[in-house]
Amino acid sequence: MKKVILLSSFVVLLLNCNKKAEAPVPETVSADTATAKEADMDTMNAKSSCYMGVTGKDSVFASIDDNLGTITGKLRYKNNEKDSSKGDITGFKSGDTLKLTYEFQSEGSKSKRDIYFIQKGNTLTEGIGEQKEENGQMKYANDNKISYKDGQKLQTADCALVTKALK
Repeated sequence: MKKVILLSSFVVLLLNCNKKAEAPVPETVSADTATAKEADMDTMNAKSSCYMGVTGKDSVFASIDDNLGTITGKLRYKNNEKDSSKGDITGFKSGDTLKLTYEFQSEGSKSKRDIYFIQKGNTLTEGIGEQKEENGQMKYANDNKISYKDGQKLQTADCALVTKALK
């Protein structure tokens, strides 16, 4: 038994002696690698965008934070001769569609309704469709029948201006 242990120890010692010491290769950071790392870090933070739409004397302001497809933000409809509303939006992004719930104050009462936007480039277009009440919230009756052709169009805007309008 002593011979087996002694022989095994000798083989291990011999194998370790034959290995060359390898110096660690220093990591070089190229501009492409640095840009890729910055992009990776950027995806870890919420992306904030601000939008504004004007139709006649009516306007809409939106501040949207997109955190890997989870959407939060604020929305305000400032209407000239109708009741205005403002509140919070929450939801998610599905492809190019923002599927949001708008919880708002209008005429002194709180309400909730679904609101969908198609996002193309720097434009958000609001979806128009039949809605029904479900558990105290207005929801689209049929997601497949939502039309974005005639919906309110919002363009990217200066966040300082939008934030001021949202107050």
